Amino acid sequence: MTPPNGPDDATKRLLPWLVAVAFFMQSLDTTILNTAVPAIAKAMQVTPLNVKSVLASYTLSLAVFIPISGWMADRFGTRRVFAAAIGFFSLGSLLCGLATSLEMLVAFRVLQGMGGAMMMPVGRMTLARTYDKADLVKAMSFVAIPSLVGPMVGPVAGGAIVHWLHWSVVFFVNIPVGLIGLFYVLRHLPDYREAQVHPLDLVGLVLFGGGIALLSYVLEVFGDHTHGPVEILIMLAVSAALLAGYGIRTMLTKFPLLDLALFRIRTFRASVSGGFFTRLGLGGIPFLFPLLYQVGLGFTPIQSGLLVLPQAIASIGLKTFMPAILAKFGYRNVLVANTVMCGVMIMSFVTVGAETPIWRIVVQAFVLGFFTSMQYTSMNTLVYAEVSSSQTSGASTIYTTAQQLAISFGVAGAALIASLFVPQGMHEHSAAIIHGVQQAFLVLGAMTILSSVVFMELRKDDGEAISQHDSTHHDAHGHGSEA
Repeated sequence: MTPPNGPDDATKRLLPWLVAVAFFMQSLDTTILNTAVPAIAKAMQVTPLNVKSVLASYTLSLAVFIPISGWMADRFGTRRVFAAAIGFFSLGSLLCGLATSLEMLVAFRVLQGMGGAMMMPVGRMTLARTYDKADLVKAMSFVAIPSLVGPMVGPVAGGAIVHWLHWSVVFFVNIPVGLIGLFYVLRHLPDYREAQVHPLDLVGLVLFGGGIALLSYVLEVFGDHTHGPVEILIMLAVSAALLAGYGIRTMLTKFPLLDLALFRIRTFRASVSGGFFTRLGLGGIPFLFPLLYQVGLGFTPIQSGLLVLPQAIASIGLKTFMPAILAKFGYRNVLVANTVMCGVMIMSFVTVGAETPIWRIVVQAFVLGFFTSMQYTSMNTLVYAEVSSSQTSGASTIYTTAQQLAISFGVAGAALIASLFVPQGMHEHSAAIIHGVQQAFLVLGAMTILSSVVFMELRKDDGEAISQHDSTHHDAHGHGSEA
């Protein structure tokens, strides 16, 4: 519930910055780690494709624990939960940096993910409760700008750290950012909570979490020859049974872990389902680029990081124009056309090889960043278009859960596709890696193009309450400070 008088103007100005600090920390962590994958593989004496477990375990942990974030915020208050999330994330980062084996690193990434699971949904929930729908696009767009500094700084910083220091330092950089964020969150974040909170659906958490964790594990080990076909089929059957059990559970309990009734809202349904399938394609790209650039093309970690930089620059540059674009063309037209363009740009990287000039890679990365940014901002705001204040917590939880699941599956899927086209014993061979990554780009791009079909169920006027009002407000008052 919103406090009687609502947050004051000073808090409203500061709130996007507070949420952005947390988003920045998460995006910085992921992008730095992507650049360090080859170095970690060498230190842990495994192949680079096997390091996917370090990336997938974090996003999987997010997907498993995000469902309780809404309940936690309603029960204990957004300020306390958000602060605890930053604390857990920082502690997990410290332990990851101290890990001495791949298994330890994966375990500590799960702990890190437990903290990260509370950040994104609680941050979005706080913004959605603080700002009316007319100002939500501006608030969300502003939050995305500082968080995009992570992808901009991360690859270059990760490359420099790996080149001159040690891979473990990529985790230690989270700690000072976390401490600064913790200080300001405890002092300034609005503390929303519900007067009465329903009991937590623990049975649903076990069914959903267990089913998702097992499914993700199967995707990770599939193709590694660590389990036979019968074992894989048994695990898939158990995963399906757990998730089916959760589906039945939602119909039998009054307060399910995830309120699937929200899917009756067309804009919410399109945002979640369309966003899930789109992120299956886009989610694996940050994992593939370092493999292509470092292992395939032989660039240094710093050079690899610089080649990712154009994506972030394009993403940041677009944010200013997003309200006007959505107001002019509408969510339906933007999402259908933009999803196709994202897929086309992913597939364009199949042409990148040993003879490709640097300038062309830079241009392709810049254009991909432009369309990716438009995609994420559109989906992230449309999800709240027709959601009431009382439904914000559940909507944020479901949307962020689906988002992280898609990213986790995207990383696992990208690694699986690439490994299928890389012969055994040739995971360090540049030509083989280039071929495998190119095939992954083709499949992920095609998947992204197909996901545009989901957004076709939107009506032309869907999301007008957000886009049109925000555009009018934006035009009347100028750009100003979006904080």
